[in-house]
Amino acid sequence: MSERISTGQTLPGVPSSEAAPGGLQHLVAEAAERSSSDTIIILGKGPSADQATGRAFRHNTVIGVNDAERIQPTDVTIFHESWVAESILDEGLRSRAYVTATDFDVPGKTVVRLPFKPLANDEEDIMLSRFQSREEVAIEEAMFLTALEISRAIADHKGRPQTVYMVGFDFTPGAGMARAATTQYAPHLTSGRGAGIHLQQYILRNALYALEDSNLSVHHVGTHEFSSLTIEDLNEKFRMLISEPTGQIPVVREEPEPEIPQVEVTAEITTNHFGDLDRLERLVRAAHSAGADWVKVQKREVESFYAPEQLARAYKSPFGTTFGDYRRQLELDKTGFRFLDGLCRDLGIGWFASVLDQPSFEFMMELEVPLIKLPSTISEKRDYLSFVAENYTGSLVISTGMTDQSYEDWLLSTFTQQDTLYLLHCNSAYPTPDEHTNIGVVRHYAELAERQADKPGPRIVPGYSSHDFGWMASALAVAAGAGMVEKHVKLGNTEWAHFDAVAVDLMTDDFREYVDQVRKAQLHVGSTEKRITASEHHKYY
Repeated sequence: MSERISTGQTLPGVPSSEAAPGGLQHLVAEAAERSSSDTIIILGKGPSADQATGRAFRHNTVIGVNDAERIQPTDVTIFHESWVAESILDEGLRSRAYVTATDFDVPGKTVVRLPFKPLANDEEDIMLSRFQSREEVAIEEAMFLTALEISRAIADHKGRPQTVYMVGFDFTPGAGMARAATTQYAPHLTSGRGAGIHLQQYILRNALYALEDSNLSVHHVGTHEFSSLTIEDLNEKFRMLISEPTGQIPVVREEPEPEIPQVEVTAEITTNHFGDLDRLERLVRAAHSAGADWVKVQKREVESFYAPEQLARAYKSPFGTTFGDYRRQLELDKTGFRFLDGLCRDLGIGWFASVLDQPSFEFMMELEVPLIKLPSTISEKRDYLSFVAENYTGSLVISTGMTDQSYEDWLLSTFTQQDTLYLLHCNSAYPTPDEHTNIGVVRHYAELAERQADKPGPRIVPGYSSHDFGWMASALAVAAGAGMVEKHVKLGNTEWAHFDAVAVDLMTDDFREYVDQVRKAQLHVGSTEKRITASEHHKYY
């Protein structure tokens, strides 16, 4: 059975030497005795938590708020809302003990129940008074106060000061959460909830002041004026590891950061915005939240790209009765592209476009785009491709669906003055059968990139444009050397949009899973250098 405490308990005042009673006493004692270090990490869910090195959490006591245990396993998790219980149960319970105001209960885990104290209007001074007096322990709405209270109790139990690092408390609700902590159970960020997050940074500033002469040395990790460390400072602090193999004299060795190959993930929107800027914004924000590096759209001059008879054909869509009605609606004008550019700049995500004809290329050059793509669709339009090769020196993405070795040879002899050529292997079947993904071609492009590295001409980046279902082929492409992977995305289902079957719905968690699996593949690929890592040691000496 799990251990519980059913009512609020009082922790001792600062002068007292008594331990916290009941289940809370047991939880504090377990956490204190488990770690030989005098370091405590309090883990929030701000986006900076993604950047923290895993070394900061090893061998130290970790206290997480809400479902932050999705980011790193914790010793204690604190929460007061039922959605958190659903989230951590879905993930698999990565904490040793739980402090909660809910009826959460799991066999084999220490579970302590405390009352929840909401932050009502103008009552932050009452919350801070409760924190400073130490007369009552509760789950405060500013849950880092409860985490700090438990940290003080750990210091009391150990009888010596503890150093506390607060990681992932960015107080930037508009920036979202750490990718590893996001969950379908998380509540929507209302304006009131966002305002509460902003208020909490002022509460923290007062708490830091109150703790100046306490048994805690608290360091907020971030970029606020009250922060004492940046996330880079934290990572540097934990860069040195102590290794103590059995029977050996302890040695200190410098363990380099894991080498993780760079892979750029592109969310291929195509024209699934349907010319609607509100829909485009939702797509971009969802792709950014899932961890994409780029979003991509398309641009073509409808009247010249299609023959008149094609445009006149019957085609049922919300925009009219002809194919021309449909295609005209899907194109962004300059206002649309400027909107896309501004949105992406605000969010910190890149964008580019597949440019299918010369008028569209000239249109895009007026916008000074950082990157353009020449898709497989136009691989036979050699006059236009040659025009781009002669008039564009920036970075270029080229998909190679429906082509063979002769097209590769032509590309390398034609595109000689660009900065970078992203060569994206793809199969242009929608969807691509598993047996036709041929990820070995990505390995071929990676070998080609190595051979071209010391030669004049553009840098080559191998990649993969996924028209298959799921993430497996893209993860294998990363292992084969891909520096960019691309996945079609959409927003919900429609009966009339092209490529709907192969696109991943951003209204589900499927694209987030795709990005997560690509990132996991990067981690597995790691370094090409064979060396002894910090996690391995000889069993026999």
